[in-house]
Amino acid sequence: MSQQVLAIDIGGTKIAAALVDADGAILKETVRPTLPSTNPDVVFASAEAAIVQLLSEVAEPQTPLRVGVGSAGPINGPAGTISPVNIPAWRNFEVSARVADVIADRLGVRPRVALAGDGHCFALGEHWLGAGHDVDSMVGMVLSTGVGGGAVLNNTLFAGLTGNSVHIGHISVNAWGPRCVCGCHGCVEMYARGPALVAAAKARGWSGGNDAQALTAAARAGDEIALTVIDHGMRALAAGIATTATELDVRTFVLGGGVSKAGEVIFGPLRRHLRDFAVLDYVVDVEVRPAILENAGLLGAAALAFSQP
Repeated sequence: MSQQVLAIDIGGTKIAAALVDADGAILKETVRPTLPSTNPDVVFASAEAAIVQLLSEVAEPQTPLRVGVGSAGPINGPAGTISPVNIPAWRNFEVSARVADVIADRLGVRPRVALAGDGHCFALGEHWLGAGHDVDSMVGMVLSTGVGGGAVLNNTLFAGLTGNSVHIGHISVNAWGPRCVCGCHGCVEMYARGPALVAAAKARGWSGGNDAQALTAAARAGDEIALTVIDHGMRALAAGIATTATELDVRTFVLGGGVSKAGEVIFGPLRRHLRDFAVLDYVVDVEVRPAILENAGLLGAAALAFSQP
């Protein structure tokens, strides 16, 4: 039997789990909804059902089984706990221990469980099998309802002390700006995330829809308000990318997430504004590539599992 790991990707709307081999092939996968409950055990029931289903479909699961869990954050990697903003029932939820309990109950052997944030798993997945597979160091970013990120440096995930490093969305790009939900002022997310772009457009009188997909479609059609707002938001994102590149000495950035799928209407102004911020000699060649994987988070969780000794 080829080496395989269990990968789990926890999000606000769904929980995906898969058995993945060393080549990145998904052997079996299941997806369950994230239940909107205030009871942490009810929410975890979806993850438990997904794990049990996968293990029941494998004749002889490998033991000990290595497991990688990617989750919305904040997380505490060393403690194995998560407090996802979009899952209110889980605050300091001991996800690593709970996952290990389920598997130990089924296989009789307690597994090793590695935990990382969803932005980190996105970066790992794109570095392993996606747009960053040809470089040793890169930063992965997710531009959607928020702006998340993670860095792979010299082929190793850079997690930080608690597993929350490289949170690009909460880099301040306007020290005198309005207060962000995180408590800081003028964060990248306040200007570049999808809902912020739509809100800014509506404030200028745009009435073409309620989501970033409609806004970017309007921009492609030449709508001046949509183009102006996106240009403003991508300038903020460019400032955050340049800051990250300067601090980490990294030149390759991979951008994914729903907003990034709009294509050149996003990447064009982003790359243009980068020239204003990435000015030191060692970052003038910084590049932003579009992500190419549809399931980078899940594959990143698998890469996390494979990285365990």
